Amino acid sequence: MFKTNVKLSDHSNYKIGGEAQYFFQSNKVEEIIKAVKKAKQEKLSIFVLGGGTNLLFDDQKFEGLVIKPTMNQLQQDGNKVVVGAGILVSDLLDFVADKGLAGLEWAGGLPGFVGGAVRGNAGAFKGEMKDSVIEVTSLDISGVEPKIIKRNNGECNFGYRNSIFKEKGDQEIVLEAVLALEPGNKEEIQKVIDDKIAWREARQPLDHPNIGSIFKNVDWHLVPNKWQEDEELKTHLKTDPFPVLPAATLIDKTGLKGEKFGGAMVSPKHPNFIINSNNASAEDVRSLIKIIKERVHDKYDIWLEEEVMIVK
Repeated sequence: MFKTNVKLSDHSNYKIGGEAQYFFQSNKVEEIIKAVKKAKQEKLSIFVLGGGTNLLFDDQKFEGLVIKPTMNQLQQDGNKVVVGAGILVSDLLDFVADKGLAGLEWAGGLPGFVGGAVRGNAGAFKGEMKDSVIEVTSLDISGVEPKIIKRNNGECNFGYRNSIFKEKGDQEIVLEAVLALEPGNKEEIQKVIDDKIAWREARQPLDHPNIGSIFKNVDWHLVPNKWQEDEELKTHLKTDPFPVLPAATLIDKTGLKGEKFGGAMVSPKHPNFIINSNNASAEDVRSLIKIIKERVHDKYDIWLEEEVMIVK
């Protein structure tokens, strides 16, 4: 039923990772359920993989089963869209723009699957997934028998880059989301999406393997008073969706742009990105993350918190 010894680097935007002992991919819920049951019978640990754009696999072999759900339904229901977890965000945006449905333009250029975007309440340009989600269907695999659960927006416990699905770890698999959008002009919607894509291309190191922003931006209210009074730092404040100090600003001001460890490097273009510049290992990236956190803490008394998932 499962593939064996699958290279996880082939399923990672980082091109980093060892092998998975077992690997299973399907776009059918009933097959996902069978795979989960089989894994539980065999007492295998389970990891749920999305688009591989926001996680770092370990260099060592993953002992257990990696499940990659690729549910690909995508249909319009008036101003609502039903979208499978395995649909690329870029494909969702193409679909809604063609249908003249507005509300997701902020996600222009966002990589990965919709399932991961819902799970992490992805956001940019003052927008977040929670702004459009009205219902999420998931598979709870915490018990002996997997069970399908439907939650409304409030029940998803969306927070800053967080949700109930992320809090539950690999005990729940996002299968499908229903999004509520607004009617709009096709050309205008597409233009805004294109503008966001161009913004990312100009400012982010998309020409190197990366997994997006490594650290969450820092809630301004959690910044030490000493630094809240720093006029220069204040100029970098942005709303995301509440007042935050960009992690990139703190990393930049500690002089870490271009810092290397092995094959990993702090991007000179955007310092909250660690790029795979020369066959980096997971250990290279983890070491650089540690250096960044300690350097920022030493200067600003702030511990940066990882936005990416590190799989060991």
